[in-house]
Amino acid sequence: MIISIASGKGGTGKTTIATNMAISLKNVQLLDCDVEEPNAHIFLKPEIKKQIPVYTPVPKIDETKCDYCGKCAEFCEFNALAVLKNKIMVFPELCHGCGGCLLVCPKNAITEENKEVGVVKKGVAGDVEFVYGELNIGEPMAVPVIKRVKDEIDDDKTVIIDASPGTSCPVIAAVYGSDYCILVTEPTPFGLHDLKLAVETLREMGIPFGVIINCEGIGDQKVHEYCKEEDIPILLTIPMDRRIAELYSRGIPFVLEMPGWRETFLELFERVKAYASG
Repeated sequence: MIISIASGKGGTGKTTIATNMAISLKNVQLLDCDVEEPNAHIFLKPEIKKQIPVYTPVPKIDETKCDYCGKCAEFCEFNALAVLKNKIMVFPELCHGCGGCLLVCPKNAITEENKEVGVVKKGVAGDVEFVYGELNIGEPMAVPVIKRVKDEIDDDKTVIIDASPGTSCPVIAAVYGSDYCILVTEPTPFGLHDLKLAVETLREMGIPFGVIINCEGIGDQKVHEYCKEEDIPILLTIPMDRRIAELYSRGIPFVLEMPGWRETFLELFERVKAYASG
């Protein structure tokens, strides 16, 4: 099964849950789809065995054929093309690679060329197969790299996807196709506000989900009350624990050092399987 781990708010502990859960399971694959700032590798310390460049197609204009009719720019919803009196300008950072401009050009003056936007890295960390993406600095669109990371999904393994924070396109791309999504939040007003946005998103997508409350004890009970009102299962609560924080600061998953937590994550996995199966 595919389990995605997301949140509305950044810094709630998605990567903490993803890495500790992956280490606790067998026959598992962890995909870090937070390609703008991946950090699961800091905790897993994988041996990278393969790197795959990621390309997106962008238009290339043959101005010996172009008559500057402007149909390509009219078609482009993202303003990646601008046609002047005797010049056509391409803005690769805005292009979504749909290929529509090629189809509407009456002079066949447009072809495509590949632009490298990131890299996917594959490796192993103990018994965990690990894949993560890195978006090139300055590139605005993370989705092509996320999709390329997800191309490496092994259907014979339990797959854990660490998504980026928020509810925008990169999160949608990461959680799409998941059998279940774990939303990680914290018991604060900001945590509750952004949790509600994430819940709305997943309901719209039709993905079953539950909540993990991290840093329990630092705020109030409003997240608990909200989950009860909305009939959202609270899968696990993790206390605000100095030992966990110390291990995190040293890049060490706490299941490796704190007895009992590995069993807790195994129980969490069984709970998720039960909810995912209905």
